Amino acid sequence: MLRAFYKKYVLNFKQASGTSRGVLKTKETYFLSIDQNGKNGIGECGLFKGLSIDDRHDYVDKLNWLCDNINLGQDVLLEGLVEFPSIQFGLEQAFLSLKAENKYELFDTPFVHKNEPISINGLIWMGSSDFMEKQIEAKLLEGFSTIKLKIGAIDFDKECQLLASIRERFNSNEIELRVDANGAFSPSEALYKLDRLSKFDLHSLEQPIKQGQISEMKNLCRETPLPIALDEELIGVFHKNQKAVLLEEIMPQYIILKPSLVGGIKGCNDWISLAEKNDIRWWITSALESNIGLNAIAQYTSYIQTKTPQGLGTGSLFTNNIKAPLYVKNGNLWYDSSGEWETLKF
Repeated sequence: MLRAFYKKYVLNFKQASGTSRGVLKTKETYFLSIDQNGKNGIGECGLFKGLSIDDRHDYVDKLNWLCDNINLGQDVLLEGLVEFPSIQFGLEQAFLSLKAENKYELFDTPFVHKNEPISINGLIWMGSSDFMEKQIEAKLLEGFSTIKLKIGAIDFDKECQLLASIRERFNSNEIELRVDANGAFSPSEALYKLDRLSKFDLHSLEQPIKQGQISEMKNLCRETPLPIALDEELIGVFHKNQKAVLLEEIMPQYIILKPSLVGGIKGCNDWISLAEKNDIRWWITSALESNIGLNAIAQYTSYIQTKTPQGLGTGSLFTNNIKAPLYVKNGNLWYDSSGEWETLKF
């Protein structure tokens, strides 16, 4: 017999971080534990308030349902959780953890067993131009060769000046620049702004307009002078046939997969198979999970053998993160298999 439990945990940011959803000081998350015959597996249900489609009043009710019905089996439970992607991902992690010899080593992957790092981008949070400039300088000193800037919080001309200042020092072969608008552009101004941004040899621009404007996004992806990556657009698209219709309609250059937001491993696998069928490229990003969830995402990323820089550098943002043998060095995420994990009590 299986038994399941969960606990709520509040992560505290080292410094308030600006996003398109306001200033973040804390983030709630839920840890799921599954026990069987004295063995324990753990996963993280990484709810992202204001962004997750499962940010609903009945979220805790669904966690209780999951714990009450844990013996229905993983496949049945995942189907019952289709509208709760972060819980789906936590469940997948917990079952992988339960079955693993070491409950924190979910996949047989070079990231864990061969000390092979994962290349990641350095994330620059929204804020004043001074705040963003300081972050950029820090990321360059830390050895990042790919930098992702969130824009839309300050004057667009100032954001362009920031990008220009980087390009004056480093060309696109030296520093890869990714930009995330988080839907900040209006459809009427988006193409103009895309054209201005294209002057800075950007790798891509994420989600230029708000999700749900399918016709407008389709036109942008067809006319854009630089590659567009869909991010929020994927949230709330639950079924594989709906995913196929969305990609075939918009035909973006990239999609960005956040497992906690798109249905975990199964959800990501669906998106990847459909993207590759349509010659759409992709990469994987964390969504402010603790080290429990970040570890699972990193191991999954290594397992599927994608080499482009990923968005997995968020583990150091918190003052009270779960102690883990994950660390960032020279623009890479590493796993020290000899390191220790903090024990969580339920």
